[in-house]
Amino acid sequence: MTQSNLSLSRRSLLGAAAGAGALATAGGVTFVPGTASAAAPKAGEPMAGALRYKVGDMEVTALLDGYLDVTPEVVVGYEADEGARLREAALIEGEALRIPVNAYLVNTGERLVLVDAGTSDALGPTMGRLPSALEAAGVSADQIDAIMITHMHPDHLFGAVDADGNRVFANAELILPEVDNAFWFDDAAMNGAPEQFKAFFLGARRAADAYKGNQTLFSGDKELMPGVRSMALPGHTPGHTGYVFDSNGETLVVAGDIIHMTVYQFDRPDWGIGFDIDSAQAAQTRQKFFDQAASDKLFFAGAHIPFPGMGRVVKAGDAYRFVPANWPYTY
Repeated sequence: MTQSNLSLSRRSLLGAAAGAGALATAGGVTFVPGTASAAAPKAGEPMAGALRYKVGDMEVTALLDGYLDVTPEVVVGYEADEGARLREAALIEGEALRIPVNAYLVNTGERLVLVDAGTSDALGPTMGRLPSALEAAGVSADQIDAIMITHMHPDHLFGAVDADGNRVFANAELILPEVDNAFWFDDAAMNGAPEQFKAFFLGARRAADAYKGNQTLFSGDKELMPGVRSMALPGHTPGHTGYVFDSNGETLVVAGDIIHMTVYQFDRPDWGIGFDIDSAQAAQTRQKFFDQAASDKLFFAGAHIPFPGMGRVVKAGDAYRFVPANWPYTY
């Protein structure tokens, strides 16, 4: 990989660093586990999120790690009048958008696979609730066989370790895109980053290193285990990856950060977010994925689509529209 492939543009880094500061100061919320012995939660205290679906013979459980509030300052390509129109159409007051952070647990029948590991305490008090969501789903961290990381940003990887840097998922294999791993371990890229952004590099390395004894790197589109393969979706990060789950004639693609702001980006897939390493490539990848998903009526899940974040996309003129999954979840 050339040095140019591993470099971050100053504009992208500054946007990401500014966004990190804004997101880290998001307003607080308290989550409580949904157990029978717990007191009923008060308004403003959501219960842990866990919803289970069937995909062929596989069980897929959507898990809610928390939420972030984003403002137009972190939207790449933002146009104020268009943004206001889209928020008005979505009945949103003010400029802030609240976006969830979802992870997905897949029981393939042979292995229990977690797609992304949540945030821990990396991005403020409204995040880091994945352990409560797993508890609500009746699953312990020690039962997870593999963690497939879509990319190595804090809200997808940092929850794999605790505050002391120890493995949260003691028995899990950590499966990482090789291109992303190379980027976050590249000293030149880290040294060229603004000071606020260097924590992203250091945190990614810390989490990955904790699993060195049980870690797998892969490149491109590859079968990773029976019924599970990777789908390269570069741009948001160099190695940003989706995971395709096939079972008994049904398919789900967990597409990571293919989209961040559903209010904006289904209408304006050319808009990006300040955390994109390559905003132009991310927009091209998003457009291509939406076109394929609409053409193939592809069932997919997104980390920042309103929980549980699973459904399909259809063409709506020159834009797109998201259609949430419309069958009941299983118990």
